[in-house]
Order: sequence, then structure tokens, then C-alpha cells
Amino acid sequence: MAEPHSHSHSPEEHAHLHQHTHEHDHHHHDHPPNEFKGADGKIYHSHDGLAPHTHEPIESPGFFSRRARPLTTRDFKERAFTVGIGGPVGTGKTALMLALCRALRDKYSIAAVTNDIFTKEDGEFLVKNNALAPERIRAVETGGCPHAAIREDISINLGPLEELSHLFAAEILLCESGGDNLAANFSRELADYIIYIIDVSGGDKIPRKGGPGITQADLLVINKTDLAEAIGADLKVMEQDSLRMRDGGPFVFAQVKHDIGVSEIVDHIISGWEEATHQTRR
Repeated sequence: MAEPHSHSHSPEEHAHLHQHTHEHDHHHHDHPPNEFKGADGKIYHSHDGLAPHTHEPIESPGFFSRRARPLTTRDFKERAFTVGIGGPVGTGKTALMLALCRALRDKYSIAAVTNDIFTKEDGEFLVKNNALAPERIRAVETGGCPHAAIREDISINLGPLEELSHLFAAEILLCESGGDNLAANFSRELADYIIYIIDVSGGDKIPRKGGPGITQADLLVINKTDLAEAIGADLKVMEQDSLRMRDGGPFVFAQVKHDIGVSEIVDHIISGWEEATHQTRR
């Protein structure tokens, strides 16, 4: 018969195991110093002092009719009406920024801020293509998760946006997020009007996958419709799913690079600007 297994520890090993066990128990019973329980019962935490947030699962894809509304107390003299443009990598955010700059710059004083993780490539693209005068464009390197810069710690964008607003008496500011996932969306403290852009190359399933951007953005843009046949995406399916997932919220089919759908997008933005600022379009 096998002897019962036994093992003795040196004093040093015993002390290490005791410390490990204590830390393990502490981990399970107490929250780290940067975590706390919110009024909603969820556990919040912050990264390096950034605004507290939670990573708990979202209970539903969200509803357009229940989305966070634009702030009614905003002083547009402090920072002009701000349009946030978000969406996954490669869907056409920067192309839309360029198209909007070209469409708006002759009638309105505008400026633009772009976000990339480690480069200034999108801002440089706008400068190279003469979207606006170079001094009206700022490129932000977020250095981490793109959604943190538009939702948790928006100060990295607020600074340049406020500066541009004052320098040029801006009426409309455009803020492009770095490419992110379907769960990303703008904080209302940053964006007065939110555009979320997807494209057909991800397949016709994308609208029904949901997420705050798809369901709760003020406007959903479905870009690159000219690729639908090559990808095998059914635009009718995307339309039906967008109607259902967005709870009646507006969406636009577009080919931004070919200037298709851009005028409709501009119309939605200016309508939002009129409503928020009580000014009349030009």
C-alpha cells in the first residue's frame, strides 16, 4: 500500500505560502484600493487615475430611445458643438472626416481632432488632403485603448478641442476616435452629436450584433455599400436589422469615398447643431 504523501516546508517556504494564502484570501474578500462599489451595485475601478468605469457585462445591446441625451447645460462658447465619429478599424472614419471638412468648411468655422494610438497618421492624412488649414487640425496619440480617450478620460481630447474652439471661434468641431470595437461609444460630456460608422466588409451581420455605437449613436452610417456584392453582404438584411436594432433611430447607407450619402450625413449633423445651439443653418 502506498504511503500517505507528506511534504515539509522550510521556514522560508512556510512564510511565503502564508503570505500567498493571505493575499489570495484578501483578493477574494476585499476590493483593491482603486475599486469601489457604485450606487448601482456594480464594481467600478480606474486605470492610473482615469475616470472610474466598469467592465461588467452589458445587459442588452441598448435602445436608441433610451440613449444618453445631449447635455442641455453646455456652454458652446467654452467649446463648440462637437461631433464624435467612432467605429471599428478601417470602416471609413477618416474618409468621413475629410468629406465632412470639405462639405462644411465654406459655410461654418470648423476644426478637427483625430485619435490614433501611437501615431498621428489620421491627422496627417487630413492635412495632406487639404481638409482644413493645418492649424485647424490636431492629432492626438491616445497611447492606449481608444475608447478610454472618448469615454473614460476625455481630457486628452477636451484640451485640443477647447483650444481650437477659442483660436478659431469654431462653430462645429469634429472628433474622430481611434478604431475600436462594437462596445465603444462617446461620452456625452465630449460629443454633442455621435456618429457610429460600420462598413459592409464585416458582413451583413454587423448591425444585428448591436452594441452602444450601433444602437445608441445619434446616426449610424453603413459605409462601402459598393463592396456588398463582392463580400456577399445583403444590404436588405442590413437595412432590416438596422431598423430593428436602432429602435427607429436614423441610419444612412453610404459610399463616403464616392461622396454618396455624405450630403445626408451633413444634413443630420446640421439639424443636431441647429437644435442644440438654436442657430439657423447657412
